[in-house]
Amino acid sequence: MMRGMRAHRFAISCVLLALLAACGRSHVVREPASQTRGNRVYAGERPIRVSQPKYGATALVQRGQSVYRIATENGLTALDLALWNDIAPPYIIHPGQRLRLYPGGQRGVARSLAAPPRHTGTQTPRPAPSIIAPVIAPAASSIGWRWPADGTVVETFAGGDATRQGIDIAGKGGQPVRAAADGVVVYSGSGLVGYGELLIVKHNEQWLSAYGHNRARLVNEGQRVQAGQQIAEMGRSGAMRDMLHFEIRYNGKPVDPQQYLPKR
Repeated sequence: MMRGMRAHRFAISCVLLALLAACGRSHVVREPASQTRGNRVYAGERPIRVSQPKYGATALVQRGQSVYRIATENGLTALDLALWNDIAPPYIIHPGQRLRLYPGGQRGVARSLAAPPRHTGTQTPRPAPSIIAPVIAPAASSIGWRWPADGTVVETFAGGDATRQGIDIAGKGGQPVRAAADGVVVYSGSGLVGYGELLIVKHNEQWLSAYGHNRARLVNEGQRVQAGQQIAEMGRSGAMRDMLHFEIRYNGKPVDPQQYLPKR
């Protein structure tokens, strides 16, 4: 079961490596919620669509547009549009930005338009650097971290594995998911395939935390939360069991949450 979940996440590993890196100084564009009842946003079913690339075409981002809106208007999935343009979650775009509506041979518009390197003589081309590099956790954090949920850790962190950039905490659907530290909600949505209903909290300029697979999101973007405050209900959106996927990021890089959470 867990292997299947890893494989599902690996399909977006290129995007996942940049997760949260852009939250520090940018305005976050909120994607459409699934269902809203009262002040709770619940996971819902969305139709599965197949992208129809428009080779050679681009779209100029206008004020108020989101990745989801542009993708839908052009017969694409939001994930494909993000991958084709190296847009990192939480999928922030800016007016005047030009997006490619078709896949390229390599990641990144500039990289795909650049001429390939030329090698002469017997020189051996250097291998491309791995897109997954082990991350060394910072020595210390001034933040007083708390466990975001009760339950058993069923998946641990692995720095060199793009499918294990946090920990999975098993529990029961509907049980509280709490903020691991004081901060501001910078993303509340379901735009990242494989993580279901997702919340991202910014704690300061260096530290962020992410909470995935929720059944319901109870806070909105821009809202300030306190450590221990309930921010979601545990669920299985984007997962095969009720659990919380929890990540801690330092300057956009994933670190092992269990190195910072209190010992149990």
